[in-house]
Amino acid sequence: DQQQSGRCWLFTGLNVLRAQMIEEYDLGELTFSHNYLFFYDQLEKCNLFLQAVIDTKHLKMEDRQVEWLFKNPLNDGGQFTGVSNLVMKYGVVPAEVMPENYQTNNTTQISNLIKLKLREYGLKLREQKDRRAPVALKTEMLKEIYQMLVRAYGVPPTEFEWTMRDKSGKVLSTKTYTPKSFYKEYFGELDLEQDFVMVMNDPTREYHKVYEIEYDRHVYDGNNWVYLNLPIDEVKALAIASIKDNTAMYFSCDVGKFLLSKKGTLDIANFDYESLMGVEFPMNKEQRVRTFASGSSHAMTLIAVDLDEAGNAKKWMVENSWGAKSGWRGNLIMTDEWFEEYMFRVVVNKKYIPAETLKLLEQKPVMLPSWDPMFQYEE
Repeated sequence: DQQQSGRCWLFTGLNVLRAQMIEEYDLGELTFSHNYLFFYDQLEKCNLFLQAVIDTKHLKMEDRQVEWLFKNPLNDGGQFTGVSNLVMKYGVVPAEVMPENYQTNNTTQISNLIKLKLREYGLKLREQKDRRAPVALKTEMLKEIYQMLVRAYGVPPTEFEWTMRDKSGKVLSTKTYTPKSFYKEYFGELDLEQDFVMVMNDPTREYHKVYEIEYDRHVYDGNNWVYLNLPIDEVKALAIASIKDNTAMYFSCDVGKFLLSKKGTLDIANFDYESLMGVEFPMNKEQRVRTFASGSSHAMTLIAVDLDEAGNAKKWMVENSWGAKSGWRGNLIMTDEWFEEYMFRVVVNKKYIPAETLKLLEQKPVMLPSWDPMFQYEE
């Protein structure tokens, strides 16, 4: 349960890994620490903002890129690129090694305090005349940010002991790990940055093209948000192939549309707004995106699909991060029609993607601006 935080992207990404490890080693309960990676997510995003301010200090404060940076110095939302960069850089740890606390479950106040400091720091960095001074000054600023994060979330472990147990509670092993050696031990050569592809259904742009969003990343020395834009039927085919092989996926959508919370269903037929209001709402998916009426707002883990005799999807199910009592046993079930209208992206292992589709990734990505209406962090 992500509670009062915008960390759905992190819960979703770690749920994909968690499911894989549980199946591989026939485990019972297992949860990875969201607090551990969130700590580094916030630290890395602070560094990203401060370095971006240095990189753009030659531009006027009124420049749209500079304005965007100061409006968005930090957030707790994200997307799969953040999961992949953070896990590959910092590894993972079990939840009990760095557990949740009040602040991780209620991130707004701490985030606002850090954003206030970042904006102050950003102005100081822009005032520096010596070209070498900002980097040294940034390091001192990050030390203070680090201390703020420690007070809120605790000290990230560098080494820990962990006992693995099977479903019956039998001890299988007890070892000492670092976060990166733990990932290596249980996930081997799985490279989240290289082995997975973000596939988007963005009707506002040409399909079968690769796109990249400027400054839209979690780690300064990591990857920008890059995706392959595909028609909805091709996205469905990839998702079905993954589910048939019992492999869950990172998935994101506009979750607030036609959501019947008590039943846990996402269905365009849930509410008849047109009869209620006496007007029609004829905009299609492309028009809604272009006018900011719809966009990806939440990430969940895509785990199941109901197929008809011809192999076509009838409905889909996702594991949510709103607690076990939310929706249907913690899950949401969506009709295929809703999926087409309000699903935006899935992250698929390359082994489920046809060779001709993978070849499209050889294109040089088209760079898009940070403020594009399609690109907001999932929360």
